[in-house]
Amino acid sequence: MAQNKLHVKKGDLVRVVAGKSKGLEGKIIQVFPDDEKIIVEGVNRVKKHTKVQQAQRGGTTGGIVTQEAPIHVSNVMLLVEVEQDGKKQKVTTRVGYNRVEVQKRRPDGSTYTGFRSVRIARRTGEEI
Repeated sequence: MAQNKLHVKKGDLVRVVAGKSKGLEGKIIQVFPDDEKIIVEGVNRVKKHTKVQQAQRGGTTGGIVTQEAPIHVSNVMLLVEVEQDGKKQKVTTRVGYNRVEVQKRRPDGSTYTGFRSVRIARRTGEEI
């Protein structure tokens, strides 16, 4: 099975660019790479009806619960902070990848030069 690589990951700040929640911003709570879906805080809220059940100590649970539902990853764009005219603004950007040279350490203690892939914001060129 092929590994799905998403352009966003848990904890990223994103803006919804398509769908019924278009324009809303939030932090990614959970990622489902196999389905290419994510759950964003405060976005795509749905009402879920839960059955009334007996709890362990005699209480009952049930009713209507509002929670976030997954949305497709193609409907969001990453947000980065940019300073324009002395003000910080959040702007959407595409994600790129750069290979950076780093010093790595072997188990025996010796070091060598290796490469690691880092995410960059296409709009600003800065590392995310």
